Amino acid sequence: MTPALTNPALSADLTTPGRQALDSALQQLHQAAEHLGLDHGLRTMLATPRRSLTVSVPLRREDGRMDVVQGFRVQHNISRGPAKGGIRFHPATDIHEVTALAMWMTWKCALVGIPYGGAKGGVSVDPKALTPRELERLTRRYVNEILPMIGPEKDIPAPDVGTDEQTMAWIMDTYSVNTGYSVPGVVTGKPTTLGGSLGRAGATSRGVQIAALAALGRSPEGVTVAVQGFGKVGALAAQYLADAGCVVVAVSDASGAVHAPGGLDVAALRAHAAEAGGVLGYPHADALGHDDLLELDVDVLVPAALENVITAANAPRIRARLVVEGANGPTTPEADEILAAGGTTVVPDILANAGGVIVSYLEWVQNMQAYSWSAGEVDVKLRDLMESAFGEVRSLAGERGLTLRQAAHVIGVGRVAEAHRMRGLYP
Repeated sequence: MTPALTNPALSADLTTPGRQALDSALQQLHQAAEHLGLDHGLRTMLATPRRSLTVSVPLRREDGRMDVVQGFRVQHNISRGPAKGGIRFHPATDIHEVTALAMWMTWKCALVGIPYGGAKGGVSVDPKALTPRELERLTRRYVNEILPMIGPEKDIPAPDVGTDEQTMAWIMDTYSVNTGYSVPGVVTGKPTTLGGSLGRAGATSRGVQIAALAALGRSPEGVTVAVQGFGKVGALAAQYLADAGCVVVAVSDASGAVHAPGGLDVAALRAHAAEAGGVLGYPHADALGHDDLLELDVDVLVPAALENVITAANAPRIRARLVVEGANGPTTPEADEILAAGGTTVVPDILANAGGVIVSYLEWVQNMQAYSWSAGEVDVKLRDLMESAFGEVRSLAGERGLTLRQAAHVIGVGRVAEAHRMRGLYP
């Protein structure tokens, strides 16, 4: 029997959400490795990050106090190109979560055919509890701590949960000041005035829409949708799906959930959420429990918040026939089995939310060439890559009797394994 995949550098504590996410990522890798027939040595290499860094980040508060928070950067794999992955600021972020996210990014980049390896970064902090000046100081100090790891040909960060284009501007400036000249290609997802790409801001959401419509296989008119997580990804995904003809009946964010059986005016709800700080209290919908939203009788469910929201406990009550993962790792392996047995199709995260890294790659290419494309050109390239990857996954799933997640991981892991074989082991 092949030994289970583990990373001995990480604790065996399975109680934290981050450690649970990593366990899910390792189980998915193990399953793909079984289908591919990979030997144990290669499996262990693929399960182990190339580099992991934990740093202490001092933060000077406005009242003069000094706080210290933990920061992380993990480069999971660089066999197919420089490392790529977002930076998240969230109080629950830990080294386990960042490692899982970096691993998923490796498979995601390989799946959609862009020449990157996977990385991820994070700081264990609540950005909403910081003033703008504190947030800038925190960002710049964190970048200084991870500076040896990043660079346009080594590791290119991007926005994630709790970070945005302003964060990326601070990172670019900090790196450039240390380098002595402007280096726009060190990050993606930055403002267009600093070399950001047109179409990057909504790219992940656009990818979710493309994947959802491809998986539907029919006209989107009248298709009912519930979106869990009305943030950067979920709000625009809801808007794009509504624009395509779907009926968005429920959404949720940290403030609560709202439900309108006849359909929500997504544009008006986005305006309300921006003004009120959340969707709760929207006057044209009823309040709904977070768990109730996941279990609504809808055609499409889009989990677009954090990891581990669909579990063995609630999966039997999921009534959506199609789950499109806007977030990373929202469905546990145990829940996957339950959903598959019940006939629910899951478009996995490494495919459904790949739009962000695709347009990040396009932004990086533009920076490296000192050139820019129109928004229309970017959208065409995004659509082509997303539809091509979806077609490959669906074809393999049909040929081998796999779920879409299994097929996506077989393709992604297989391409990284082949890159390892071709490069060989040095020395």
